[in-house]
Amino acid sequence: MNEMHLVMHGLAIKKHASPEDVAGILGLDGEDVRETLAKLVAAKRAVEVKGRYMLAPVARMLLDADYSRYYEAERANPAFQSGYSGFERLNGVLKQLITDWQTVLVRGERVPNDHSDKDYDSKIVDRLGDLHERVEPVVSQLASALPRMAIYGEKLAAALEKAEAGAVAWVSDAKIESYHTLWFELHEDLLRLMRRERTE
Repeated sequence: MNEMHLVMHGLAIKKHASPEDVAGILGLDGEDVRETLAKLVAAKRAVEVKGRYMLAPVARMLLDADYSRYYEAERANPAFQSGYSGFERLNGVLKQLITDWQTVLVRGERVPNDHSDKDYDSKIVDRLGDLHERVEPVVSQLASALPRMAIYGEKLAAALEKAEAGAVAWVSDAKIESYHTLWFELHEDLLRLMRRERTE
């Protein structure tokens, strides 16, 4: 696989990221990613601001054109297709779980969860653990066709472990690689490879 394509793909998933962020989600060497990003900036395919990078509009068009030719084998692979379908089935479960995490019912209305009810939060984290048990074989299926997908399984497990230890930010905080952040990125990764659109 062309490393320049992979780094552009990583930027498309991360949106606005450091070289370490991109390297981490792709399983690449950090220094190699830094060098590739410098080449992308020189070619006006990426923009750097204070050590963080994002794709230039022209790069997005080039990247979109690459997906159809680079991932034809994965799209035709039964294991990858099955893994993708399994993920989409679980995506609705995760969405409901995050809604229940971020809000609580008070007199029949949803209000923001201030996380003062530890028992309530603990039950949601338990549900997240149950969901993770279901997503593990899905990620394994994906990784059997595209090995770099295994990174998501490792990172999701790490986020869950921190959440189960009481660090509630690791459930859904958008500023860190929380479970929800990683899930969203895995979904974005899959949608791009499969040439599908995100549905809200």
